[in-house]
Amino acid sequence: MLQGVDLTELLIQIVVLVASLSVHEAAHAWAANRLGDPTARHLGRLTLNPVVHIDPIGTLLFPLIAMLTNLPLIGWAKPVPVDPRHLRHPKRDFALIAAAGPASNLVMAVIG
Repeated sequence: MLQGVDLTELLIQIVVLVASLSVHEAAHAWAANRLGDPTARHLGRLTLNPVVHIDPIGTLLFPLIAMLTNLPLIGWAKPVPVDPRHLRHPKRDFALIAAAGPASNLVMAVIG
């Protein structure tokens, strides 16, 4: 056991991070699908299943190191692929798709 590390708190933080990254990426995929790009759906990324969104380094390793060392938390998930050729208004729609992830974070923060 690591001295001074509350494993329960660490586990809760990892679960919250993985869940929030999954919702964030699923929101990008949902927005892309609604705006005409089925790429993420066809690749199985239109889901809340964290397994398809986890990047081993950005979702697990970097956040774990940050939590254990009290450094600022930085993390990421696998980005959702978007093919702008499927979008009716590529510039506008891509901006909406990009905004969907942070909007989901705001919704989760209000709920939390």
